[in-house]
Amino acid sequence: MTFDPQAAFFDFEQDFAGSLRCIPMRVRLRLDLCAIKLTLRQWSQFTPAQRKALLDTPFDTAEQRSRYAEALKILIAAACDEPLKLLTKNEEALWQDARCVPDCVLEQARHDDIAPPTLAQWGGLHELQRFALVKLARSKHENENFVPALREFGLTAPAPSRRDRLN
Repeated sequence: MTFDPQAAFFDFEQDFAGSLRCIPMRVRLRLDLCAIKLTLRQWSQFTPAQRKALLDTPFDTAEQRSRYAEALKILIAAACDEPLKLLTKNEEALWQDARCVPDCVLEQARHDDIAPPTLAQWGGLHELQRFALVKLARSKHENENFVPALREFGLTAPAPSRRDRLN
């Protein structure tokens, strides 16, 4: 399967894609790039239209990123009962280095008893895919999506079908 960097969601996000009840990886990447910390509680205080706009707003140029960050700050101030929080030190930017598979990804793969991505595979991933793997490896509540993400990105063999498991 070919990765479409313009797709709104990864397959492993489909369980909440329609409702946008969780913050999609595409938006989470944008938040990191804007150095804005957004809680799930704050996200839930946005209207569905506001959430969709945060997903769909262009974010390719420096000017678009700057406008996005400013609009998000205004939205948080207007819609949320928690103040804006900025990321002061983005330790999760490990995804930006395509030349080194981060330790958290290697450790999560080891924990899940699955082969981690090779350096060549890691380097061949789109930045959004690398970002997702780092986030999923570091998240305490979402790492059940780590192995499905590896599979979706073509980094492991597909899970055996139910029929194959029964044979």
